[in-house]
Amino acid sequence: MYRPGRHGDVDVEPGVVDFAVNVRGSAPDFVRAAIVDACAHLSSYPAAEHVDAAVAAICALHQRDQGEVMLLAGAADGFEMLPRLGSRHAALIQPSFTEPEIALSAAGIPITQVVLPPPWHIDPTDIGERIPADADLVVVGNPTNPTSVLHSRAALEAMRKPGRILVVDEAFADLTVDEASGDREPQSLASLRCDDVVVIRSVTKTFGLAGLRAGYLLAAPAIVEALSRGRRPWPLSTPALAALTECVGPAGQRFCDAAARTVIAERDFMVERLALAGVAVSTEPAAPFVLIETPNGLALKNALRAEGFGVRSCANFVGLGDDHVRLAVRDNATVDTMVDALTRVRKDLDDDPR
Repeated sequence: MYRPGRHGDVDVEPGVVDFAVNVRGSAPDFVRAAIVDACAHLSSYPAAEHVDAAVAAICALHQRDQGEVMLLAGAADGFEMLPRLGSRHAALIQPSFTEPEIALSAAGIPITQVVLPPPWHIDPTDIGERIPADADLVVVGNPTNPTSVLHSRAALEAMRKPGRILVVDEAFADLTVDEASGDREPQSLASLRCDDVVVIRSVTKTFGLAGLRAGYLLAAPAIVEALSRGRRPWPLSTPALAALTECVGPAGQRFCDAAARTVIAERDFMVERLALAGVAVSTEPAAPFVLIETPNGLALKNALRAEGFGVRSCANFVGLGDDHVRLAVRDNATVDTMVDALTRVRKDLDDDPR
């Protein structure tokens, strides 16, 4: 039931309030309009001009050259291609998103799980000792799903070494903010141009496009070329290309600016509300989701579902257990209702002698 490939979408069904999937509502109107316009071209294969427009918008956002960009049908598409790099030994910084492990294991690549202790922050002074010296591929999430930890650039830099490729999953980076300066994406490596770093990005979370599948990968041209060998033609549909172009363009970035401020306010409310209910947040969150630890986590998840709320069990994340639960950040009123239900079911579980 809790295999690595199990994701939060299975905990949501019609009529259930979704705290399990880290997607921020529905797509904004300007993205929807671009998708609708693109649907007028569905009888044709995706055109080179649409691909070029998406790549150009990504290059402008991250100060990259065209050869450093690969378009993806969602971030998982990028993880699936990592075995093409020919790595002999991969190290996965855990807890983290499960798809890289699935892809690398399927390709027969040996994996070392580098499990961080709570609160799951990378210590730049000892991370080099934790990673096997012969690991030529290291994968890390930033911010990390499901812990919501944002690692510093110094921590990421400490994992680099000659002969190694560092892959950074930045699926949620567009909603991270340095609260002191107000700068968005303070620890992102997306604009770092070097030969040994791969950044994988997604637009499906922030823009409510999980069903469309769109993202991109940033790396040195030699890495992009290696990953592209044998790839199928037309990997992204015309609507996905149109949406991606809008999301990374000026209107999309203004939308992210506003969404990031909203996430901070809603996340602060959620953390305070959980604390008032006696629920411990496991670590300071930096992403649009919060990790909590509670006894009888699986029973609590099932009880909440009976109350009409879907939450994400972390039982299938390396380094966590069935007492960890991930909650997507939602608006204050919805959080209030969920925490009330959470309080009720925790009391019922505590009172149940079984």
